[in-house]
Amino acid sequence: MTTSSSKPSKTQAVPSLATLAVHGGRDSHETGEPVGSPIYQSVNFVQEVGTGAGMRYPRYGNNPNAEIVQKRLALLEGAEAGLVLASGQGATACALLALLRSGDHLLASSWIYGGSHDFVSKELPGMGIQCTLVDPTESRGWRKHLRKNTRAIFVESPVNPTCRVLDLKPITALAKELGLALVVDSTFATPIAFRPLEHGADVVIHSATKFLNGHHDVIAGAVLGTSTYIEEVRRKMTVWGQAPDPFSCWLLERGLKTLDVRVKRATDNTMRLALWCATRPELAAVLYPGLPDHPDHETALATLDGFGAMMAIVHRDGGDAMTKVIRRLELITHAPSLGGLDTLVSEPRFSSHEHLSLDERTKLGVPDGFLRISVGIEDPDDIIADLDQALRG
Repeated sequence: MTTSSSKPSKTQAVPSLATLAVHGGRDSHETGEPVGSPIYQSVNFVQEVGTGAGMRYPRYGNNPNAEIVQKRLALLEGAEAGLVLASGQGATACALLALLRSGDHLLASSWIYGGSHDFVSKELPGMGIQCTLVDPTESRGWRKHLRKNTRAIFVESPVNPTCRVLDLKPITALAKELGLALVVDSTFATPIAFRPLEHGADVVIHSATKFLNGHHDVIAGAVLGTSTYIEEVRRKMTVWGQAPDPFSCWLLERGLKTLDVRVKRATDNTMRLALWCATRPELAAVLYPGLPDHPDHETALATLDGFGAMMAIVHRDGGDAMTKVIRRLELITHAPSLGGLDTLVSEPRFSSHEHLSLDERTKLGVPDGFLRISVGIEDPDDIIADLDQALRG
C-alpha cells in the first residue's frame, strides 16, 4: 500500500483556493483514515505526565477540529496562522484587544458593522482605549485624526450593509509609514474574492457565521495574522471565554469545502438580480459594486476577484413601502444574518443599525426604505420572480 501527502512538493503547484477550501489543513490521506473529519466531542484529552507541552484543552483553541479549520483558513488567507472563536463579535473584540492597551488610541472607519461600532465607541473607552471614527471618504481623514498614541486602524470592506468598497492603498501606506497595525473585517468578501493581507493589511477578521460556514447553522469568528500575534489573540480568547465548541468547528470545516462554488454561484446570481433591480421604477437606488454606476466600481474592479453576493436596494417610497414588500415575499426569507445558501433580506433600521437615529443612518447611507439582500444559490429566475411579485404588490 502507498500513501500520499497533501503537502505540495517542490515540483507541485500551489493548490488553488477551491482546492484549499476542500483539503487545506489535512496533512495526509493514510489508508483507513476517514475522508470526512471526525468530531472530537471531548473536553479532556490524555496529557503526558511530567510536562505541560502538548496539552490539549478546547478553551485554548487546540481541539483537533479547531486546529484543522484554523490551518485551512490561514492557507486561504495567506496568513501564518489563524484562530477560530465562538463568534464574529468575539473575533473582533479579541483581535483588537490583542493590539491595544489602556492609554492607546484606535482609528476606525465610521462604516463598520453595528456591533463593531458599539464595541469600539462604547466598550473600548471603558478600558482606557480611545477611538476616533473616520469617514473613509474624507480626504486625508486618517492622517488628520492621528494621535501620538494611535496604535491601529480598523476598517471593514466591503461595508455592511451599504456594499461600499474601500481603497486600502492610502490606508496601508499610512499604516506602514507609522508602524500601525491595519485590521480589516473581510466578512462580505471572503478569501475567494479578497485577501486583505495581499493588499498590505496585518490582520483579517471574519464572522465565520456568514459565508465561511454558509449554512445558517453555526456562530463562529476567525482572526488571521502572524503566528506571534495569533498567540496573543489566543490568550485573549482563553481569558474571555471565546473558544468555539468542537461541533461548531466541524460544521465550519464542512461549510468551507463548498465555499468556492457557493460564493461564485451566489455572486453570479447577485449580478443578475442587481441588473434587474436597476430597471425597476419602484427603487430609488440599487447598491452593488458590480454595477458601473456604483461609487466604488473601479476600486472593486481593481481589488476584488468577483463583486460578491451582497447588495442593497432603497424603495422610492420609504420604509413603510419596503415593509409591505417584505411581507409579500414568498421564496426570499426575512432574517437578520447573511452569507448562506438561502436568499435573505434584512432592514438594518430594525437590526444592525437600530441604535442609530434616522439622521445618523441616512448619513451612513442607510435611510428608511433600505433593504440589505444576501443572495443565495437558488435559481436566479426564481429569486427575481419573487422580488418582482413583491414589488408589484
